[in-house]
Amino acid sequence: MKVKKFTAATSRDALRKVREALGPDAVILSNRPVDGQVEILALDNDDVASLAAPAADSDMAQPAPQLQHLDELPAPAPFLSRRLQDSAPVQAAPAAPAFAAPKQAAQAYAEAAPTYAERRAPAAEPTIDMSAMTSMMSAAIAQAKESAAAEMNGMMSEIRAMRGMMESQLAELSWNATSQREPQKAAVLREMLAAGFSATLARYLIEKMPATKDAAEAMRWVKTVLARNLTTIGNEDALLEQGGVYALVGPTGVGKTTTTAKLAARCVMRHGPDKLALITTDAYRIGGHEQLRIYGKILGVMVHSVKDEADLRIALKELRNKHTVLIDTIGMSQRDHMVAEQVAMLSSSGAEVKRLLCLNSTSTNETLNEVVRAYQGSGLHGAIMTKMDEAASIGGVLDVVVRQKLNLHYISNGQRVPEDLHVADRNLLVDRAFRNRANATNAQFADTDLPLMMAAAQTAGAREVNLG
Repeated sequence: MKVKKFTAATSRDALRKVREALGPDAVILSNRPVDGQVEILALDNDDVASLAAPAADSDMAQPAPQLQHLDELPAPAPFLSRRLQDSAPVQAAPAAPAFAAPKQAAQAYAEAAPTYAERRAPAAEPTIDMSAMTSMMSAAIAQAKESAAAEMNGMMSEIRAMRGMMESQLAELSWNATSQREPQKAAVLREMLAAGFSATLARYLIEKMPATKDAAEAMRWVKTVLARNLTTIGNEDALLEQGGVYALVGPTGVGKTTTTAKLAARCVMRHGPDKLALITTDAYRIGGHEQLRIYGKILGVMVHSVKDEADLRIALKELRNKHTVLIDTIGMSQRDHMVAEQVAMLSSSGAEVKRLLCLNSTSTNETLNEVVRAYQGSGLHGAIMTKMDEAASIGGVLDVVVRQKLNLHYISNGQRVPEDLHVADRNLLVDRAFRNRANATNAQFADTDLPLMMAAAQTAGAREVNLG
């Protein structure tokens, strides 16, 4: 058995020396600090077997002495037996009667006391359990690996934190220099943030902005790029003439039923009530299907109620001769697991169902991104902006439409049917986003806040923006 000693400045360096010298299966015997350094005693895995079996030429391998001849010694005297009884636990001697002869009492004590040879017999040699030692070694190695892995994870977390801190500080310094050298970029940034656009999209456009000294010219370039990346249908004639099956999806309270009634009124005015059918899946909300039935009664259109995928298949099969079928789905949170079930039901209904996502203009940018990811499924046919009249700024919803590459069909700005539904105009939407920036709650940004926002913004999600 060869125990080796390793010393280093840190435990990590000492463990590395052990691993290089003895391999990854080395057994660590001790680990202690000595004179400002770390000292580790380690043993090779091959030398562990030497702990169980002694060397052939060692004293431990010689046969044990035989002491059988001690049994031939005479029994100890009675007084010696009493002394031995007092010093070692033995069986109690049978009580001699009070009138027994001294010779008989001595013989009884001699028979009850253990022999000298029995007390001087050597104890059995201890045996080493190799299975227990192997399990101990395995546990020690596993613990060492876990400690090394935990230490490595902690070190990597610290490195990532340091990297993020350095990137943030460098971004702040870079933005400070940019804002001093090109003040028009700072002005454009304030305009975009006040309009509700995300810092990610704003940073990307500012970095790609062509060199100019005029803030007004820079704003015109930004508006042009945003309008170019807003995809709209432009004209609804093709949509209404084409027909098909459309399902309006979205969270609760976004205005799906009202928007469905507005689209139904447009289809009735174009093709008549006989060419249109309405389907509702909202069988859970109290009075949910009744609201659509009232609209259908006003328009003279039959409203069908379905509960599951089988009912939807049957209804679509019966209504296959209709020019347009509008489906009003049940509203649910974007974080509800039933959203995936709803998307799967519409996708496997046996007909080509085109899903139109209703986006609430009053929601935040983060919420709208979650909604798009939840209802995306195999792909959205388009989007409809709702509650535009209630929004203080619409830059957030336009930001999501641009970054998620959605095809914007309509905008809804009221409850009137069918007046408050308009075809999306991208130039008008961009102008309105910047025109209403003064009413936004986040319209004011200090100069000291801009570097922090630019440092935290990531441009990876806006790299597909078409700059023209």
